[in-house]
Amino acid sequence: MDKKIYPTITVLCLVPFIMVLGNSMLIPVLPLIQKELQLSLIQVGFLITVFSIPAGIVIPFAGMISDRIGRKKVMFPALLIYGIGGILAGIFGVIFKEKAFPYLITARIIQGIGAGGTYQLSMALAGDLIQSNERSKILGLLEAFNGIGKVVSPLAGAALALIAWYTPFFGYGVLAIPIAFLIQIIVKEDVKKLQENVQPIPQYFQNLKEIFKNKGTALIISFLGGFFALFSLFGLLSFYADILEKQFKIEVFQRGLILAVPVLIMAITAYFLGTVMQKQLANILSWASVGGLVSIAAGLILFCPCHSPFWFTLTASLLGLGTGAVLPSLNTLITSSAPKTERGIVTCLYGTVRFFGVATGPPIFGLAEKLTKPPILYSVAGICILLGILFWFLVKPAQIIPKDIQGQ
Repeated sequence: MDKKIYPTITVLCLVPFIMVLGNSMLIPVLPLIQKELQLSLIQVGFLITVFSIPAGIVIPFAGMISDRIGRKKVMFPALLIYGIGGILAGIFGVIFKEKAFPYLITARIIQGIGAGGTYQLSMALAGDLIQSNERSKILGLLEAFNGIGKVVSPLAGAALALIAWYTPFFGYGVLAIPIAFLIQIIVKEDVKKLQENVQPIPQYFQNLKEIFKNKGTALIISFLGGFFALFSLFGLLSFYADILEKQFKIEVFQRGLILAVPVLIMAITAYFLGTVMQKQLANILSWASVGGLVSIAAGLILFCPCHSPFWFTLTASLLGLGTGAVLPSLNTLITSSAPKTERGIVTCLYGTVRFFGVATGPPIFGLAEKLTKPPILYSVAGICILLGILFWFLVKPAQIIPKDIQGQ
């Protein structure tokens, strides 16, 4: 890899780190917000949902625009909007206090719109810059920083919440706005070369149609794998945060420490797996994807009979391990399935599906409080196992990933 792009890669790694704060920083604080604003578990879960759904809607449009004008020109304003939305949420909390919920919803929607032009475009740009088997390593690094964000964010959110329930929202602006300017100043992108290959809109969509015609089965299974990995992880962590607060009476910062364990395992797994896959990408990718889905399923099944924080955390860590195996594998497969001219939209469609997984996990798992744990957790585990079987038999990485990316 050319050393000249090291600064660009370094700054790109900050994007998934800051983006994941959007939801992860609030998870240990949700019980406190629920108590202060007198909300139900399902209502407070919508603070995650209303962030993630707008992001999911915006992502494919951001990808399509970035294929035509460049990734950087979309990421810079997106990060500014993301940060401003967070600051607005904090201000609304200060002004309206226990009546702030509808205003928080509005601010979180604004944040979500900004988030739609961030992480997936950093993946697409990394795919543009690296045309070798090192791509899996860099994408694993990006996913690892996403995971590190998931580790740091519960602790940061819990620490800020010791001041007041609304202070974590200000953290978004403090971090996102400076990173936006780092993107603008440091990140290098060959926009001229990208624009030379821009296709007319009808041809662009025809090319996209051909990609899905030739690789649609693999892409759909991969999209669903990303959806259910994040649906399971965020759903279970949100539900677990509620258990720690109500059943075990654990304070907000201690909750953050406990919830950091599964996502730390996820980050470590993502980084090391990306490095290993660099050498035998096509062979390892299938094993990592299927093994990761099975690990997620195992964690969901074993979570049901647990009765202590130790065993709850251990089984939740299986989800972290599985997610850390699945996501870098799918990231590499999907960014390698399309040429540069359509890579933005394909990667961002995948990002939309991921965001909807994050959005729907907490409220669906929140139903486990009113029902019982086994029906929901066992059903999701069964779907993950089914996806693992489909991936093994129907997805052929060697036929999708270009030879120069696969390694030896």
